[in-house]
Amino acid sequence: FGADAREAYERMVALVSLAEQRLAKNRKPAFVSASLPARPARVADVAPIVRGACSLPDNKTEGAWKRFVLEFRCNDAVMNFVNGADVARYGQAGVVTPDHNLRIKNRPLVVAAPKEGDLQVFKNSVTQQVAAYAEDYTNYFGRNNARVGGIKTMLDPVPRVVLVPGVGLFGLGGSKRDAKIAADLAEAAIATITDAEAVGRFEALPESDLFDVEYWSLEQAKLGSAKELPLAGQVAAITGAAGAIGFATAKAFAAAGAEVALLDIDEAAALAKAKEIGGSALGLRCDVTDTASVREAFAQVVSSFGGVDIAVSNAGAAWQGRIGEVDEAVLRESFELNFYGHQRVAQAAVNIMRAQGTGGCLLFNVSKQAVNPGPNFGPYGLPKAATLFLVRQYALEYGSEGIRANAVNADRIRSGLLNEEMISSRSKARGVSESAYMRGNLLGREVAAEDVAQAFLAQALALKTTADVTTVDGGNIAAALR
Repeated sequence: FGADAREAYERMVALVSLAEQRLAKNRKPAFVSASLPARPARVADVAPIVRGACSLPDNKTEGAWKRFVLEFRCNDAVMNFVNGADVARYGQAGVVTPDHNLRIKNRPLVVAAPKEGDLQVFKNSVTQQVAAYAEDYTNYFGRNNARVGGIKTMLDPVPRVVLVPGVGLFGLGGSKRDAKIAADLAEAAIATITDAEAVGRFEALPESDLFDVEYWSLEQAKLGSAKELPLAGQVAAITGAAGAIGFATAKAFAAAGAEVALLDIDEAAALAKAKEIGGSALGLRCDVTDTASVREAFAQVVSSFGGVDIAVSNAGAAWQGRIGEVDEAVLRESFELNFYGHQRVAQAAVNIMRAQGTGGCLLFNVSKQAVNPGPNFGPYGLPKAATLFLVRQYALEYGSEGIRANAVNADRIRSGLLNEEMISSRSKARGVSESAYMRGNLLGREVAAEDVAQAFLAQALALKTTADVTTVDGGNIAAALR
């Protein structure tokens, strides 16, 4: 405080300078390293377990979850902190500013160090530790709410910072932006606590003061004022995302609140499309005909967001040829992309979803060719028909774990598959105009990529629907499923 703003500022600078001088004197190593696994687990294996353990089942809607997005940090200061033998004490001693208290609760969660190849043990441990944290938080709220007359509404009991020895820290938030803020605040706290431990011992404010800040009346008044978007907290990975349908789907999911990863064999195009969406949208190279490429792409999605809840397997291309005359190499090439590509993507996604334990949604771009083959389109239609049964197999085998599998059968969408040249040739072959060809359905309406995207979005939101095939073709009785 001072007589004017300048005097107050100068006094603050003087006091901060004194504190900095004190912290620079007689420093000792703040932390002694703990004994940790020689080979800690990968971030891509740890994050889904942490994320799943911190998710909350929705009490109002069966099958729904409150999920969080993760932000990972592992710089030298973070690793020095989380790897300390006494991290359970100083790491959970409390926070350092009111802003920390409001955004990352009154303490982080410290979990056991994960060992490579021993993930089930880690998962069991984290599940128990998150439950214990929630119980402690509930008791903390009960004690202090009674003290203030029982007038407060409890916030969710999920930690916003998780410290993982041998790995680093995760910030948790309802969006990538919020997760980054949580991680930033955690790093700021680490810097302050490290300085305090280097010259003495860090101690936070009393519990009652921390509660009064966290449950400040103005913050309580905000509860329920902001309506969440339907896919808030969820992560969607879309393959073939630089193409018309993939990009439209990524935009639709982002608009619904999801964090989106745009995967495409053309990395530059994926990055450009992600930039066009903006926010935290992620662009990555992914060749779905290469198992290693698919695994690496999904590992990057997990490292960026913490997991995957929705996988839209959309990448594909059309090969043509009269089936009795087409070269076997053409068929094999088409199957690699149009069938095995879907299997690789679904398999990678399911592994992550199972680690999270909160279900998930597999969405496949099949085609009307799967049920209504056209002349000379056998090389394309055959693997698509196999993919239709792949959808049902995933629905059958993973429904008990809350993982849904649905498909969209679209037709005549302007895209990389049906480009202007093909539209021209096929309309001429049928003796109709290009417009009439594109509107050649029962409704007489041209179907756009955005229409397919909306079908995928509806399937993602339909928590009690699996093994579904939605037709988006304007009406084609010959392609209708029986």
